Amino acid sequence: MRTLVFANFLAPNMTSTYTDVVQEVGRRLGLPATLVEGVSLDQLRQATVDVAFLCGLPYVRLLKEQPGMLRLLAAPVLDEPRYRDRPLYFSDVIVRQDNPSRSFAELRGRSWAHNVEDSYSGCFVTRYELHRMGESESFFGRVTYSGGHQESIRRVVAGEVEASAIDSHVLGIERVRNPGLDQQLRVVAVFGPSAIPPVVATANLPDDLGARVAAALAALGDDPASRAQLAPGMIRRYVPIADEAYDEMRRMLDAVERRPPPIRVPA
Repeated sequence: MRTLVFANFLAPNMTSTYTDVVQEVGRRLGLPATLVEGVSLDQLRQATVDVAFLCGLPYVRLLKEQPGMLRLLAAPVLDEPRYRDRPLYFSDVIVRQDNPSRSFAELRGRSWAHNVEDSYSGCFVTRYELHRMGESESFFGRVTYSGGHQESIRRVVAGEVEASAIDSHVLGIERVRNPGLDQQLRVVAVFGPSAIPPVVATANLPDDLGARVAAALAALGDDPASRAQLAPGMIRRYVPIADEAYDEMRRMLDAVERRPPPIRVPA
């Protein structure tokens, strides 16, 4: 019997929830299912996994690289009022409570941590905001890469960097698990809303089985047991999502990649 292989390319603080989702989807389809770590986008290019929990930016970039490489199955709706019962999320710019900055503009000259290069909420959306302002990353005094949202949060709390942009879903989970975090951090800017990271199928998953996986995901949250499985991950339910939802991300990517280097006028 075929085993459905899911991969998590998102923050590890969602692994336990995604494990429950994968097991429940497998149970509903009568198929064994397992969750593996997403370690390289080559897993998607080579279709060595069937389904992935994936950031929107690599989704857009991979389809630009090879149309049809991935197919959208569903997207989560998060369980907080700010998400307006839609498959949206934000990028929250955080500083320590004792940081004097009160806006993104006041972070000029401050140290900054990106998540990873291919992160929309933890890297690209900040670059787009700088582009919109007519700035480059030299706006910050120092830029580093943390390797992950949770590590970015840790570095800001520890005072190792002064600010970072964090996936609002990841930050929400961390706040639930660490109630003292609100006394340590403050949000000074919010980018978004944006289309939330989707669940996608690779070329290895037949269309008919992909449709069944999508239907099983959409059925989660319709009963008390599956709602209880989703709740720790702040997910209300999964819904279908169209490729057009990521067109704004494509527009932003095109704007940033076409931007000429900034011209600096000597003072």
